Amino acid sequence: MSGGVAYVYDPDGELPANLNSEMVELETLDEDDADWLHGTIQVHVDATDSAVGQRILSDWSGQQRHFVKVMPRDYKRVLQAIALAERDGVDVDKAIMAAAHG
Repeated sequence: MSGGVAYVYDPDGELPANLNSEMVELETLDEDDADWLHGTIQVHVDATDSAVGQRILSDWSGQQRHFVKVMPRDYKRVLQAIALAERDGVDVDKAIMAAAHG
């Protein structure tokens, strides 16, 4: 992954052994992630009538714990730099460049 976040359904807990942990971090879903993911799965089910999606949504409280947020380390560093630049009122583009080349 070179940017962006992935949400992986990992009911068997096999993901950590099958990724490059030098490049990405695994995170648990926060409430915003869970809400977004639920809505996205619902849109998918509505569009495709996915049986897997329906099964996940029918037991969302039990199934959401099987999702893992995969965050590229470089992307996370850039997002943090943007947030700090906006908070401190400094040039966001310069902060991004510094984070991307740091």
